Amino acid sequence: QVQLEESGGGLVQAGGSLRLSCAASGRTFSSHAMGWFRQAPGEEREFVAAISWSGDSIDYADSVKGRFTISRDNAKNTVYLQMNSLKPEDTAVYYCAAREGSLAYRMYWYKYWGQGTQVTVAS
Repeated sequence: QVQLEESGGGLVQAGGSLRLSCAASGRTFSSHAMGWFRQAPGEEREFVAAISWSGDSIDYADSVKGRFTISRDNAKNTVYLQMNSLKPEDTAVYYCAAREGSLAYRMYWYKYWGQGTQVTVAS
């Protein structure tokens, strides 16, 4: 069992930065691939980034490549999403998710989800 809690969301001006954190409970965190997803009002939840259990494999949505960086610290049971050069279209609730096995970009492959943290980018 893995429980996830996101933090670090907030209001930022376009061009600014935020770092999201996702703290995981459970002794098996290091064996889980982790993903970040986001959902804007009226939109479907979409893939943002994912990282393998070891951190060796990483994938990003095209919309965030070059601006967002996913990382993890297995000693702290935490995964991060560094978001730079934020745009108003990045406004959404951001969720972290965990799954056993390799990284994935489809939300239904993830078993565990956090409650989400709001990110609002003002123009």
